[in-house]
Amino acid sequence: MRRRFTILTFVLALFAAPLAHAAPAPRPVLVVLSGADHITLRDGRSHRTGFYMNELLVPLKMLVDAGYTPVFATPGGRAPVLDAHSDSAESFGGDVARYQAMKAFLGGLEALKHPRRLADVAKEGVSRYRAVFVPGGHAPMQDLLVNPDLGNILRQAHALHMPTALICHGPIALISAVSHPDRFTHALERGLPAKAGDWPYTGYRMTVFSTPEEKVAERTLLEGTVLFYPDAALAAAGGRLDAASPFKANVVVDRELITGQNPASDDALGKALLKALEASPAP
Repeated sequence: MRRRFTILTFVLALFAAPLAHAAPAPRPVLVVLSGADHITLRDGRSHRTGFYMNELLVPLKMLVDAGYTPVFATPGGRAPVLDAHSDSAESFGGDVARYQAMKAFLGGLEALKHPRRLADVAKEGVSRYRAVFVPGGHAPMQDLLVNPDLGNILRQAHALHMPTALICHGPIALISAVSHPDRFTHALERGLPAKAGDWPYTGYRMTVFSTPEEKVAERTLLEGTVLFYPDAALAAAGGRLDAASPFKANVVVDRELITGQNPASDDALGKALLKALEASPAP
C-alpha cells in the first residue's frame, strides 16, 4: 500500500511540474495599422507609403520583451505594407546591427501578415486588451482617420482609461473618433470650418508630425502637398498641440493618451507606454 501511494504521489508530481512552470497568460496589446499602401496628394497623385519600420518595431520589441502579446488589426484585415523609405539603418540612428536585428524581428512576426479586421475587434469589444498602439508612416492619413470601426475602438479604450499610444502620423487616427470623420476631413481638405462634435480627446494635450516637419517631407519625400496638415486637423478637433523642434524626440502624455511627434520619438514612446502599462490595472 505504501509503495502504491509513493508511485501515485510521483505520478501526480510529474504532471503538476509543467503546470507549476507554465507560461503566464498572454497580455494582449492591440496594434492598429493602416491597410493602405499609398497616400493621395492634393494634386491627385498617389505616393507609395505604409508603416514606418522603427515606429512600429522599436515600441513593439519593448512590449514583446516585457511579456506582452501583439494582436494586429487593420481595416478589412488587409496586410500592412512597410514604407520602403524607412527600411534602412538610418531609421535606427545609423546603427546597422540594430537595423539588422529589427529586420529579423519583423520577419518573425507571422501574425502581421494576417491581421484581424478592425470591424471584428470593434464588435467583440476591447476590454481584453491592455493597450492600443498605432504606429505611423503616412498611411494612416489615407484610411485610419476616417475608419468608423477604429473610432468605435478608440471610444471604448477611452471609456476604459486604456493606455493608447500613437506615434508620428499615427495620432491622426484619433480623428476617427469624431462624430462624422468623413465630413470633418472633407471640410479640412477644402479649408472650411471642421466640426468634431463629441470627441473624447477634446482638451487633451497631444503631439503629431508637425507642419514644419511635413513641409520638409513634402519637398524631399512626397514631391507634393498633403491634403491637410495633421497638427491642424487635431487642433481643429479640439486637441491641445505640443510640438518640439522639427525631428527632435517629443512624447506627450495626458491621462491615458501617449503621443510621439516623429520617428525620433520611437524609444521614448515605447518607454512611456510600458510605464503606463505598469501603472494600469490588468483587466
